[in-house]
Amino acid sequence: MKIEYYDFGEVIVDGKEYTVDVIIYPDRVFANWWRKAGHSLCIDDLKDVISEKPEIIIVGTGYDGCMKIPPETKKYIESQNIKLIIETTKKAIEIHNELQFKHIITCLHLTC
Repeated sequence: MKIEYYDFGEVIVDGKEYTVDVIIYPDRVFANWWRKAGHSLCIDDLKDVISEKPEIIIVGTGYDGCMKIPPETKKYIESQNIKLIIETTKKAIEIHNELQFKHIITCLHLTC
């Protein structure tokens, strides 16, 4: 799935606009992604993502990178033999589009 556009609070994926945080799977978009602790990404927030056994998880931490990924979350993902890429949302989208033909799942926080 190609991400065509991003600006604060808005992303367009395969021609469809989203104004809520999203998880982009290889074949679908899950919109309105909420995290239990808001601007902190915990393991429970990614259970469905991890169960898909992607090669790579890309996390977009927001326009200014305000979402944090605690060390225990990073360690757990890596223990599942999944590469984790953490960047601001704009950079995460660039990486997603470069790697879109691999088995990746991209989780995007659109604001902050």
